[in-house]
Order: sequence, then structure tokens, then C-alpha cells
Amino acid sequence: MIERYTRKEIKKIWEDYNRYSIWLEIELAAAEAMEKLKIIPKGVVKKVKSKAKINPKRILQIEERVKHDIIAFLTSITEKAGSEARYLHKGMTSSDVLDTCFNIQLKQSGKILLNDINNLLQSIKKQAVKHKYTLCIGRSHGIHAEPITFGLKMLTFYQEFLRNKRRLENSIEEISTCAISGAVGTFANIDPRVESYVARKLKLNIEPVSTQVIPRDRHAQFFSTLGIIASSIERFAVEIRHLQRTEVLEVEEFFGKDQKGSSAMPHKKNPILSENLTGLARMVRSTVTPALENIALWHERDISHSSVERNIGPDANITLDFAIVRLTNILDNMIIYPKKMLENLNITKGLIFSQELMLELTKTGLTREKSYKMVQSYAKKCFAEDLDLFNVIHS
Repeated sequence: MIERYTRKEIKKIWEDYNRYSIWLEIELAAAEAMEKLKIIPKGVVKKVKSKAKINPKRILQIEERVKHDIIAFLTSITEKAGSEARYLHKGMTSSDVLDTCFNIQLKQSGKILLNDINNLLQSIKKQAVKHKYTLCIGRSHGIHAEPITFGLKMLTFYQEFLRNKRRLENSIEEISTCAISGAVGTFANIDPRVESYVARKLKLNIEPVSTQVIPRDRHAQFFSTLGIIASSIERFAVEIRHLQRTEVLEVEEFFGKDQKGSSAMPHKKNPILSENLTGLARMVRSTVTPALENIALWHERDISHSSVERNIGPDANITLDFAIVRLTNILDNMIIYPKKMLENLNITKGLIFSQELMLELTKTGLTREKSYKMVQSYAKKCFAEDLDLFNVIHS
């Protein structure tokens, strides 16, 4: 992802150094289990851990020659750790390391996103409570409907992001699996107890049945959840954009003292942050379809998913992290105009109470259909002649 939409904490998760560090952690955890099971000599892990160094540049140099990232990594570790490193990766296949690592990275990112959502929920709740009794017009199809409060409007988003939080928690749990089962997942050359040990060590669940790879329906759920969260962000952003229109102007993004809105028109103050969120939401959602398509791999595995995940893994998580934090900042600094809300509420001169009037008429014995038709005729007259509904019905 480009630096413009990247925050440092989540960026580190997807950098080469962290990925290789996780690879080493997985290899050492597996070797530790093998030591305990007396499959490899005791002391290997201690010696390798003391000598091994993560050198991303060196790993990439070797990979250019051997055309295999895990082999390049193991060769690099061996260069520093010496002959004891030959016991690493015993009975394992590349996907054991790659898939377990990818799941750890998604879990790490997911925890940051959960924290982001918690902060956003606090900001929404603050606005909801503050504007519990701030009257504004409720709209359907963009047309004035009936009165609501701005606090209620905020609560719809609060509940939506509570659901998103639960979705993300479930998706993190779904993705937190570990597979150390060897080529095509049969444990032919590795003891299943090694997988159990690695899973406990890395705080993951054991993948009940794997092929050579961890099933990609788990990942599809994770990225689909990110897509849903992005859509919730867009719904919020679109609402802010609509409410900031000149004709409405019920809320406004904060506009800094030295900020410029247009290169041509000095008066402009545009909802650029909300518009930006709409664009970022599109980017996150664009990762969902490839994640779904990754589910169908050939036989026990192919690598058609690999290039996809190298892209969507960092991009979706980093972009969504930035978007949630940006939305929180918008809310924390948003300017709200209660007087304008009240003014807009009265634009239609009482027409927003048409349903209440209709229901009152039914209490007199009129049918609902008759009451509806009568009130609608008054409403049409008010629209056509710019009259007040209450004045018309009292005349």
C-alpha cells in the first residue's frame, strides 16, 4: 500500500523483517517440539536462536538465484547459525511455514483493527449521547420523512460497528489456525505432536484437516469481513457528505485555519476526508472477490492464491486501518449545526406530520384509505402553493 494511506504500527506487520521473524519463530517452535520428542538432538534450538540473524536483503539475494523463498530463508539462516540449522524444517513443507505465518499476520492485523473499532465506537457514542435530543429531519430516498434526533442517527452507526466488531472477532478466531502437517497434509514425515506443540506455542488452533495448505474459506471469511466493515465506513462517509451539502449543511468536516478547499474557488470547504473514505472502501472491497476465488485450488494445492495474498494481505488490512482511524478523527472534530437541523426540519411547513394527522383522522371513524387520500390532497396543495399544512387544514 502507498505511504499516504499507511500507518506505521500495522505497516510493520507486513514488512519483510516481521514475516521472516515469524518464519524463524515457527521453525524454532517445530524444532523445539522435535527436541522434546527426541527426533533431533537436544540443544539445536538454543544454538540456532543464539546465532541466527534475519537479513531480508540477503534472503532476497539468495531467492533470486534459487527461485524459492523458504529455501532462500533457510539458506540464509544456515549461513549464520551453522550446521545445527540443518535440523530446521525437518519433515515440513513450505506451506506449513507460509500459511501459519500468514494467519499470524492476519491475526496481528485483526487485533489492531479491533482496537481501531473500539476507538471509533467511543467517538460515535459520544456524539450519540451529546445529541440525544438534537432534533433533525429523518429522510428516506433523500426526501424529508419524519423527525428524528441526530443522536438516533449516530446510534444506527454505533450498532452497525458493534456488529462489525463481533464479525471481526469471529473472523480472527476462524483464521487463527496452524498447519505443520508436511507435504499434502498427511504427517508422513512429521509427528502430529509437533503441530500440536507449535499451535500451543504460537497461540493458534490446530487445523483439523489440511491438504498441503490451510483451507482458504477461512481467509475468504476474514477478507469478506473487512469488506463489510469498509462498506459500513462508506455508509457513514456518504451520510456526512450529504449532510455537508450547501443546501443541507447540518454537519461539516473540520476545516483548518490554513486549509484550502479549491485551487480556483477560495470559498470552497469540501468534505474531502469523507470522499476519501468512500474511495478507500472501494479498494478494501476489491480484495473480497479474489479471496473468495482463492478457495478453489487444484487438488491438494496450487499457488494461484499466493500472488493474490501477497497483495491483498497488506493492502486490505493497512487500508482499512487507515480508514477507521480517519473516520474516528472526522467524528471527533466534526462541526454540527443544531439550528440548521431545526431550520431544515421546518422547510416543508408541517408536511412531515402527515402520518400523524392521518392517524388522528382514523380515530374519528374514517377509514385509513379515506384519511390517507384526504391528507394527501392537503399535502399536494401545500407543495404546489408553498403553504403551511396546519394553516390549510384549519382554513
